[in-house]
Amino acid sequence: MILLYESKDAQRNSGFIQELQAFGDFELVEWDDWSQEGMLQLSEKLTGSLVLFRARRPAAARFLEDRGIYMVNRAEVNRVANDKWQTHQLFLLLGVPVIPTYREAQNFPCIVKSIDGHGGEQVVKIESQDEMPDFGANVIFQPVIGHVADVRAYVIGNEIVGAVKRSSADGFKANYSLGASVEKFVVTAAQAKDVLRIARALNCDYVGIDFLLLPDGQHVFNEIEDPVGARSFYETHDENIAEIVVNHLKQLEKLAPFRKKE
Repeated sequence: MILLYESKDAQRNSGFIQELQAFGDFELVEWDDWSQEGMLQLSEKLTGSLVLFRARRPAAARFLEDRGIYMVNRAEVNRVANDKWQTHQLFLLLGVPVIPTYREAQNFPCIVKSIDGHGGEQVVKIESQDEMPDFGANVIFQPVIGHVADVRAYVIGNEIVGAVKRSSADGFKANYSLGASVEKFVVTAAQAKDVLRIARALNCDYVGIDFLLLPDGQHVFNEIEDPVGARSFYETHDENIAEIVVNHLKQLEKLAPFRKKE
């Protein structure tokens, strides 16, 4: 199996990479050349291998998958998860509760996000159009939603392997990388049903699915993370998520080129 990262992300995630390599036979490939020529070279290098693709590069994922390379996650997962507008459209299609999301500001104050941001980056609260940030990317607008906390459910295959509740004094940014407090969370039956509806629709292998906990006990979905970080999981769970991921990948290798449907 091949573990593919961009160089900067490989350095930041060295601990998780070591955990994955402790449980599975991974060749680490660090890649930064996403030109046409670079992609052709990369596809030749990856041919015949199962690739755990840990880059936010939907076009590259599609390029590789179109050349018969076994991608985990699938290219379509990378595309949807790294476009917040597409994620919102998927949630609407599936009929799960979702934060209202718009292409233009409806009211102020509101939250504005770049469609391809992650880790709490390029997310700001604005009080008027005059405060509109220049992210250099397409944006979406969401109302300010009063909520108790943010939850990330970790899904491997068709199983929720754990969930983390993240709380922040900011009120609308609850990312562990930004200093939010985290604790283990047990999803309710209703939350699990909706999380798995999303995971099954995407036919994903390893993602994080985020939702807000509302004061009345309800939940609304927000985002999907691919690739998803594991720091908050390790902080709150005894299980080793790298081992769970590797066991899932070994099962995929046995079933290749077919994916088991559950």
